[in-house]
Amino acid sequence: MDLDAEWLEADGAGGFASGTAGLVRTRRYHALLLASTSAGRFVLVNGMEVFAETASGRVALSSQGYQGGSVFPDGRWQIAAFTPAPWPSWTFPLPGGGTIRQDIVVCRATQEVVLRWSADRPVRLTARPLLSGRDYHALHHENPAFDFTTHQDGETLAWRPYPDIPATTARGDFTWQDGRDWYRRFSYAADLARGLDDGEDLACPGSFLWETTTQATLVLRAGAPGTTPIAALDAPERVRRARPPYDVAADAYLTADRSILAGFPWFTAWGRDTFIALRGLLLARGRLQEAAEILLAWCDHVSEGMLPNRFPDGAAPPEYNSADASLWFIVTVHELIEAGGASRAVTARLRAAATDILEGYTDGTRFGIKPDPADGLLRAGVPGVQVTWMDAKIGDHVVTPRIGKPVELQALWVNALAIGGRWPGGDHWVSAALRARDSVIALFPDRATGGLIDVLDADGIPGARDTKIRPNQVLAAGGLPIPVLTPRQITGVVALAERSLLTPLGLRTLAPDDPEYRPYFRGSPAERDTAYHQGTVWPWLMGPFVAAWLASRGNTAEARAEARARFLPPLQAHLHTAGLGHVSEVADGEAPHTPGGCPFQAWSLGELIRIEAMLGVSNGR
Repeated sequence: MDLDAEWLEADGAGGFASGTAGLVRTRRYHALLLASTSAGRFVLVNGMEVFAETASGRVALSSQGYQGGSVFPDGRWQIAAFTPAPWPSWTFPLPGGGTIRQDIVVCRATQEVVLRWSADRPVRLTARPLLSGRDYHALHHENPAFDFTTHQDGETLAWRPYPDIPATTARGDFTWQDGRDWYRRFSYAADLARGLDDGEDLACPGSFLWETTTQATLVLRAGAPGTTPIAALDAPERVRRARPPYDVAADAYLTADRSILAGFPWFTAWGRDTFIALRGLLLARGRLQEAAEILLAWCDHVSEGMLPNRFPDGAAPPEYNSADASLWFIVTVHELIEAGGASRAVTARLRAAATDILEGYTDGTRFGIKPDPADGLLRAGVPGVQVTWMDAKIGDHVVTPRIGKPVELQALWVNALAIGGRWPGGDHWVSAALRARDSVIALFPDRATGGLIDVLDADGIPGARDTKIRPNQVLAAGGLPIPVLTPRQITGVVALAERSLLTPLGLRTLAPDDPEYRPYFRGSPAERDTAYHQGTVWPWLMGPFVAAWLASRGNTAEARAEARARFLPPLQAHLHTAGLGHVSEVADGEAPHTPGGCPFQAWSLGELIRIEAMLGVSNGR
């Protein structure tokens, strides 16, 4: 058992509970109750210190890591078994014989966290809540403003440590014992490895006690207490989680307000990520109505032909700084309609939004996004702004500016124009699509590599060519619904990607022989941002790569069988490491390709699901 592997319980509203198999919180984001509100996301209950006692002694059902490397209590080595499904569950031996099981389940219907302990002999149970009430990106420190007051109403308790955060409620059949203690200097190993600050103080307002019990349940919630009887809370979850594992995992990213969260624990809703992830999370699994609802929700956000790249937490305005998100929207709309997932009225609304995008791009919009009249290709980018998916920025320094005509942007542009040309009244887009495609075929091949250059008119200089070997070219080679390259060019791109970029977990973002190649994604935020798109592996790129690989081989039954044997096993094995049941955001460029970034990433999982659909593998798994 990998004690550092992480579990996730999402509440369907942007909040979640998460932690490690070994019980130690290794990130500031690990918490039992992390709530999403209109003002942002807040950690309310960081954890619990839990002990079970019998006449023969005491066992810790929790682990707390402190600065200096100490762990107390240390329940890690008492774990007899752990399983992440149907929800996180640990089994511990009891002193004198017998076992006790600890379950943590988040109920999406009510956004309540249920902690349940089940023993096969009577025990005395103590659980001490550790509270903060902070922004989920921050750390909490001892201070006199923290309000320890516990409000009790029958079997319900409530705390509100600070006036500007939601209250925390707890209900159950416990006895409450007041206390006002500070637990100081918690340490989070994964945050330290990411170069973040360390050292957190948490407040304990008292203890939940069960004197003699074989069953104990504690229910936590942000805001007013729930009204569903405690005994019935997890019944809908038992039904929901009886579905195939991918259904349950995909649900984590979907919210009730028709958003897709890009990843856990720190991402919000991103446009580009939404449209790429939706293809696998929903379309590939036939969940067409949900896909249509999500796409419709984005229609109202078209501005000057652009869709937002990101919706920040809280009330901050959406950020329009992506050249490709809007084009991905058109691709995804096309695939939804082709799958028969849109009514006539929905189709009309989605096509109207897509047309607004095409017209906005054609007229020219933010950040120099506009077709070049000389070749029909799409220009994009201005100094100091990152507009492609390779968007790392350190202060004012854009790591991969890619100003000019990036290759994947041309593939998306050709697809968007061609899709618009297939719709009623869209005939005028056809000639633009053909002209742009001809220009890609003529201007992007790189004789030295057999693949494609990455950026034409690099840095805005006419005729300049950025020939760095990057994975973006696979989107032109079969990763999109409408072919852009010739068969010979597709073969060349795939061969180059296999030779220089392919790893078991995805494609490198830069070839290893490039002087700017960064083999490992680790260190401080600046070090990681430098490596983010300079060699780091991205699992989501396996989707377009496998599609291109199949296209280069005629998509035969033999090719699909070979792809199943070669490309799926490492990704499927990864589901049991890092973020359990999910696929990580990134991995190191060099073996053993240690995963990094978000352990739960929407488009990474979505593209694995889509690959399986391409290869005829049941998404039920």
